[in-house]
Amino acid sequence: MRKLLRHLSHYKKESILGPLFKLLEALLELWVPLVVAAIIDRGIAQGDKGCTVRLSLLLAGLGVVGLVSSVTAQYFAAKAAVGFGERVRHRLFAHIQTLSYSQIDTIGTSTLITRMTGDMNQVQGSVNMSLRLLLRSPFVVFGAMIMAFTVDRQAALVFAVTIPLLSAVVFGVMLACIPLYRRVQEKLDEVLLTVRENLVGVRVIRAFRKEEDERQRFRERHASLTGAQEYVGKIAALMNPVTYVIINGAVAVLIYVGALRVDQGLLTQGEVVALYNYMSQILVELIKLASLIIGLTKSVACGNRIQAVLDMVPDMTFPDKAPEGMPSSSDAAAIAFRGVGLRYAGAGDHALRDITFTASPGDTIGVIGGTGAGKSSLVNLIPRFYDATEGEVLVDGVNVKAYPKAALRGKIGVVPQKAVLFKGSIRENLRWGNPEADDDTLYQALEAAQAAEFVAGKEGGLDYEIAQGGKNLSGGQRQRLTIARALVRRPAVLILDDSASALDYATDAALRQALRNLPYRPTVFIVSQRAASLLHADKILVLDDGQMVGMGRHEELLRSCVVYAEIYASQFRGEDDLSVGIGKEGDSYAGKE
Repeated sequence: MRKLLRHLSHYKKESILGPLFKLLEALLELWVPLVVAAIIDRGIAQGDKGCTVRLSLLLAGLGVVGLVSSVTAQYFAAKAAVGFGERVRHRLFAHIQTLSYSQIDTIGTSTLITRMTGDMNQVQGSVNMSLRLLLRSPFVVFGAMIMAFTVDRQAALVFAVTIPLLSAVVFGVMLACIPLYRRVQEKLDEVLLTVRENLVGVRVIRAFRKEEDERQRFRERHASLTGAQEYVGKIAALMNPVTYVIINGAVAVLIYVGALRVDQGLLTQGEVVALYNYMSQILVELIKLASLIIGLTKSVACGNRIQAVLDMVPDMTFPDKAPEGMPSSSDAAAIAFRGVGLRYAGAGDHALRDITFTASPGDTIGVIGGTGAGKSSLVNLIPRFYDATEGEVLVDGVNVKAYPKAALRGKIGVVPQKAVLFKGSIRENLRWGNPEADDDTLYQALEAAQAAEFVAGKEGGLDYEIAQGGKNLSGGQRQRLTIARALVRRPAVLILDDSASALDYATDAALRQALRNLPYRPTVFIVSQRAASLLHADKILVLDDGQMVGMGRHEELLRSCVVYAEIYASQFRGEDDLSVGIGKEGDSYAGKE
């Protein structure tokens, strides 16, 4: 939390002027009881109407100046707090962008969202309150005690005993609540994760009639959050009644002592009223301070959670400059895997083991295998979304770890499994691939991606507005637009990670034909569950449980790879090609690998 406050250094003027104007308001407030005492003792008691009017006008003047000071302090405090929140949010967002996929997977999307929204709002609000009250409230409390001593030392001893007791209560509650509020935020993360999963997967939940199960899961996590909040709330709620008991007891003692000293002629009635007003000021300020302390304990827990993300050191670094001799051309690139292995953080076993192959420039490489075989893991190593834990991945003969980020990612176009589009026009989405692309370039990419026809049919064409997440498009339309977005940048390496699964066979075939006819001939990696999508690939990699169990063209793999033959058989059962591929070597594939 302390590290976060360094961002306030950009608002030094506001951070100083805000508390100063609040202290000015507090100073004026401390003079009010003395003015009231003078009105009682000199104006009312002596029947001096002129004195009463003058002192009343002075009282009104103190109130007006105090109000102006308070508004000015609020302006500067709000400006500093909002600016602080903006800078921290920008830094947090930028830092998250530097984290690897592995680190983001470990932290979790839901908790990152919570830290950027709820946690950040709590910290920003506490900064605002602190600039206004953190100095003002203690100043008024101790100032009231000092002013009480100027009125009457013996009666003021009540203040000297009361204030330490109240301080012990306030800070004791604060220290007890800080770790509990941290636990509450963790429970909140769990609730948000459940909500996010249900909103994203609402169709699946309804399809399997799991609504009641999900409601029960939400109730359980919400009950856990409620229990944690109630527990810390009970502790925090002790602050107000305990402070009220101490203050009211002190007021009773003060009135009793004051009455005795008035009878003895040592105090005037106005001075007793002034002492009572000072005690009331202490009560009001301690209530404010108690609320501030509760907010601060929450913000400390939230700030520590934000700082925990900022303290994470990216486990994937990129050099600033490319080594000498590194190819900079956007022509098709050669890709090589040499004994590559991958184990995800916290995983018990390797996702990939001993992967070795070479893709020549302009080749089309197919990647096929069962669910969980490691297909996406393999292609994610090329743009360094993850780092290989064993072996090395080479692009144009250079290890991907030697490339600057912009140089590596600039050569590669990736179309992920999930088609992600952003709110805005089709043109804006396509220009993610190349911000400088003109409409001719966009239409060429759309033609190759088999998306030009449906885009032309949309109202406004390229200016058609896409809803958040592409909800106003079909699954196939979203996939074709994401493919076009990757093609706009004319990548040297094009990775299609099962990105045509929603396309019909005719459109899929037309897409593959268009990719083969691209003038710049990229090296294409096609990850697919469909064997038909890979029949004409220059090389097909067959994965099974993280290992490469086959490599070659379609005809070779039918004869030599059991896994590929089984996949093909499951999709083309009864086809002539299959019977030819199987019949030559006998009925069994045992030992053919």
